[in-house]
Amino acid sequence: MSGFSRGWLALREPFDRAARAASDTALAAWRPAGPLRVLDLGCGTGASLRALAPRLGGVQHWHLVDHDRALLDALPDQLADWAAQEGLRLRTAPGLLQLEGPQLRVDIVRTQADLATQLDGLPFAGSALVTASALLDLVSEPWLAALVGHCRAARAAVCWALDVDGRIEWWPHDAGDAQVLAWFGTHQRRDKGFGPALGPTATARATALLQAAGYRTQVLASDWLVEAGRSAHDDAMLQALLEGMALAATEQAPQAAATAQAWRARRAAPQAGSQLRVGHADLLAWPVP
Repeated sequence: MSGFSRGWLALREPFDRAARAASDTALAAWRPAGPLRVLDLGCGTGASLRALAPRLGGVQHWHLVDHDRALLDALPDQLADWAAQEGLRLRTAPGLLQLEGPQLRVDIVRTQADLATQLDGLPFAGSALVTASALLDLVSEPWLAALVGHCRAARAAVCWALDVDGRIEWWPHDAGDAQVLAWFGTHQRRDKGFGPALGPTATARATALLQAAGYRTQVLASDWLVEAGRSAHDDAMLQALLEGMALAATEQAPQAAATAQAWRARRAAPQAGSQLRVGHADLLAWPVP
C-alpha cells in the first residue's frame, strides 16, 4: 500500500480533529462499560488515538497497525508531546506504551503490517471497535468487503473517519476549477495498492456493505475548512493542497500540464478571503443485537 509522510500527517491533524468532533462525540456516547479493545488500521502516528482515547475514557487497549515502520517508530515522541499538553503521563516499556491520566488508562501495542496483503492476520477477534482515518477512499471494493466481513465476525463497532466525498469548493471561484478538480477526482480512483480505489464513493459503499452485514450506520460530514490568512497553519495547508491537486491533475492529464500549472499559479496568488472546503465523511456503525 502507499503511504503518507510524517509531515503531511502533522499538517492535517488539526483540521482532522476539528472536522471529526461530531462523530467523536457520537462514538463516546456509544462507549460500552468496561475495558475497551480498539484495532486502529493505518494508524500513522496515532492521530485517531489522540482524538478518541480521551473522549472514550476508562481502560482501553489499542492495537495500532501501519505498514510504515518510520511512522510507528515516531509514535512515542508524537504521543509524549501530546500527552504533556493533555496532562497525561506516558510510560514506555519494550513492546508497550501506556498513557495514564484522570479516569484514563490506555495500553498501546504497535504492529507493522501491509493492510493490502495482511488484513486476514490482524487481531479482529476480541476488538470492540475498529477505527481507520482517511483509509477507505484508498481501497478497492473487494478489500472493503473483506474488512466488513472481519468486523462482522468480531461483532465490532466501526469508526471510519475522514474519507473524501468528492466535494471541493474554492472561494473565490476560478475558471479553471472545474476542469482541474475533475482531473483530480479521477486521479483519486487510481490504484493505491489495494486495487482500483473507491475514492469519493467509499463511504457510500461502506455504508451499504455494513447495512447488508446487519449494522446500524450513521454518516456525519467532517469537512475541512481552510482559510487564507487565518493562521500560518492554514496558509501552509492551502499551499500543500493546491500543490497536491495540481500535481495529481498533471499526472492524470499530462497533455494539460500547462493548464494545471497556470491554475496553480493563479490560485497561489494572495487573495483576501480565499477559502477551501474539502468534503469528508465519517462513518460510524454498530452491529444490531
